[in-house]
Amino acid sequence: MKTAVVTGGTGGIGEAICRRLADEGYFVYVNYAHSEIKAGLIAEEIKGKPIGFDVADPLAVRNALGAIEQVDLLVNNAGVSFIDLFTSVPQEKADSILNINLKGAMNCARTVLPKMIGVKSGNIINISSMWGQCGASCEVDYSASKAGMIGFTKALAKEVAPSGIRVNCISPGFIMTEMNKQFSDEDLELIKEDIPLGIFGEPRHIADAAAFLASDHSEYITGQILAVNGGMVI
Repeated sequence: MKTAVVTGGTGGIGEAICRRLADEGYFVYVNYAHSEIKAGLIAEEIKGKPIGFDVADPLAVRNALGAIEQVDLLVNNAGVSFIDLFTSVPQEKADSILNINLKGAMNCARTVLPKMIGVKSGNIINISSMWGQCGASCEVDYSASKAGMIGFTKALAKEVAPSGIRVNCISPGFIMTEMNKQFSDEDLELIKEDIPLGIFGEPRHIADAAAFLASDHSEYITGQILAVNGGMVI
């Protein structure tokens, strides 16, 4: 049985990915930083295992992931956002966004790669955002972190391809998760008007994309950005 680690596994998108990968036959490690009880419930239901660590802490990442015998698939999904004018974002919050969204993904990849390289097999999927492709006003730090994930994906894919390892990125559009429920009904209607397909994305749409990139159906795909946004960013 192949083994997958999904960071941020208790969030809306993360949970959907965990459940879908389990359906695809993976043994899934459900990562959490704070939601231990929820991670335990999800892991129990999908016959996986909860694994607690802060992706922004390199030592914690090494201790947790280093204890896993082999990681076949790493999904870097953990992320945070913050909406405000760039000049008004507290430095601590700006650092946190970069440390979790971008450096966190790099910490996890850096830890699992040596074993992947050793067996010349592995798969890494990074979860970016459409704002990493085009940028969002009042989400400058978030956009920068997600754009960094795209650059990270492309560069790492080139570096590890000779070792039989694929690295791809999913770029979600507006997905209805807890993170986006802060918007008013009026704001949501305005956002929907900008989506050509006229519907909001759901976590299952990202999970479907992850399942594809995790499967042999994508064996000749690496270094790519798969946009799942209803046509909002083309």
